[in-house]
Amino acid sequence: PRPGPLQGVVGEPLFINVCSWTRVPAPKSPTEPPAVSAGPLEEVSGRGGHYRIIDIAYSPEVLQRGEENPEKMEHLIHLTLGFVEKRCDLPLSYSYTIESFKLKGSLETMQQRLKGRQLPTPGLSQNTKKELTLEQLLQAAQGEGCGRAPALPEEGNVPRSGAPLIQEIPSAEVPEKLRTPAYEMLTVTDANKKPTKIELKIHLPELSSVSECDLRISKDDILIEVPEKYKLQLELPEPVDEEAARAVFNKGKRVLLLTLPAAAP
Repeated sequence: PRPGPLQGVVGEPLFINVCSWTRVPAPKSPTEPPAVSAGPLEEVSGRGGHYRIIDIAYSPEVLQRGEENPEKMEHLIHLTLGFVEKRCDLPLSYSYTIESFKLKGSLETMQQRLKGRQLPTPGLSQNTKKELTLEQLLQAAQGEGCGRAPALPEEGNVPRSGAPLIQEIPSAEVPEKLRTPAYEMLTVTDANKKPTKIELKIHLPELSSVSECDLRISKDDILIEVPEKYKLQLELPEPVDEEAARAVFNKGKRVLLLTLPAAAP
């Protein structure tokens, strides 16, 4: 998923994580209402005070059109606010801001909420620090960074009549038949046979876009998932510096190459 929080006003802050999810079907025509999958509305109390949070997922095609056209994005935001207002029975102000950060909370937690489950992935190291999409990692390797959500002007209340309805789909997890992709792993050493990096080559012939990938890296293991297609979880032979990980994706061969520098002693 590509998250992008909105902040609403309901007497206390409401954060809406808007993301894309390949399991949400795209509209069959421009006039068809967009489908949406929503997680539960949760209340959070912490150092930042008391606030509410909800996750909303659209198909990648819907969000792509919004990113290409600010007016469509603004319309989608208002549809989202209307959907949350009706679904959660909350009176919302239609004045909003798009936050500079890309996600409120943890990506893994958001995925669990949207899939209707609360258990963490079995066997994944508790030392995991990175939770990001492969697309973000590739952008970082190219020096582009993750970027910021498009800035939209703050709006007051807008007419709500006549707006197309959003069709909610069940958020309960659908059983997935995930395959383990073919891969090659090589530990590179220096002249003193000291490990310098790990190179991991993963064959993903059915991958249509790197935005489909969820990638999690810790110092001693790695997990990559492509919804409804692939899942690969590996223990690494040497501790790595997860912050320095780099990725290259060969679109022609559909091969992903991850370079994981060895951790400092």
